[in-house]
Amino acid sequence: MQKLDGQLITVLGGGGFLGRYVVQRLLARGARVRIAQREPRAATFLKPLGGLGQTQFVACDVRDPASALRAVQGSDAVINLVGAFGDMQAVQADGAGHVAAAAKAAGAGALVHVSAIGADPESASAYGRSKGDGEAAVRAAFADAAILRPSILFGREDHFINRFAGMMRMAPVVPVIAPNAKFQPVYVGDVADAVVAALGDGATGKTFELGGPQVLTMGELLRWVADATGRSPLFVDVPDFVASSLASGFGWAPGAPITKDQWLMLQRDNIVAEGAVGLAELGVTPTSLASVTEGWLVQYRRHGRFAAVASR
Repeated sequence: MQKLDGQLITVLGGGGFLGRYVVQRLLARGARVRIAQREPRAATFLKPLGGLGQTQFVACDVRDPASALRAVQGSDAVINLVGAFGDMQAVQADGAGHVAAAAKAAGAGALVHVSAIGADPESASAYGRSKGDGEAAVRAAFADAAILRPSILFGREDHFINRFAGMMRMAPVVPVIAPNAKFQPVYVGDVADAVVAALGDGATGKTFELGGPQVLTMGELLRWVADATGRSPLFVDVPDFVASSLASGFGWAPGAPITKDQWLMLQRDNIVAEGAVGLAELGVTPTSLASVTEGWLVQYRRHGRFAAVASR
C-alpha cells in the first residue's frame, strides 16, 4: 500500500460519490486530508474515517480563483473531483483551470484532475466541451498533472444503476433510449484506487482512460440490471427520432426523461479508446458489476433479502 504519512492532500469535491472513496483511501494511507467544497458541512460524515486531526473541512467555490487558492494553500498534492450538470463551463472548464493554477501557485507537488471519457473541446454536447476545455486549462496551468477519464461510475451510492433498478421496481414497461449506445461501467472503488495511484511519479503528465472489464450497450445493461434484481419488465426501444424530439422539445422541463445535452452525449460510445493507458498502468485490476452489486441491488428485489432461499 502506498504510504502518504503526514502529507496534506486537498480533495476538492471530497464529499461526493467518488470523493468519499478517495478520502477513505487517503486516510488509510496516513495522509492528512483537507476536504474542500461549496458546502463543507455536507461532507462531515467523513470525519469518523480518520484519526484525531486527520481531516479538515473548508469552503471552496472553484468558480472563484481566490477561493481555490485559499483551499489548496500548503498542500503537498491536490485532487480535483468537482463536476456539475449545471453551469458546466464555469465549473468544469474555468473552475478546473482555477484549481490547477492555484495548485501550481501553492507549490503542490502533484495534481490529479478527474475528467470523463468523451472530454473534447469540439464535442457536440456542452458537458463534453466543458470537460475538454477543463483538461486544456489544467494542462496550461499545471503541465505535470495526471488526468483521469472514467467511463460511467457504478457503486452503492450511484445515480446510474440505482436509477434504472428503481425504475424497474415501479414500472412494468421500461423505455430504452439509445439502446445501442455502449458503456464500460467502472467501479467507483477502482477509480478511487486509480486517483491515489496517480499521485505517484509514474503518472506525471499522463492522461488515463478508465473502464471496467465489460462493454455493454444500453439495452444489454438494462437487461443485466433486470436480471440482477429479479425483475422482468417489458423493454421497448425508443426510436432515435422520437428520443431526439423528446430531448429537444421537453428536455428543459423538470423530470424530463432525457435532456438535449444527454441525448447528444449518447451519440458517442462511452468506452476506453483503443491503445489508451488505463487502470492496468495504475496497478488497478478492474472489478465486474456482478462481483459487487449483490450487496445493494438486493433492495430492489421483491421481498428484498427474503426473496430466495439461501444456498446450502
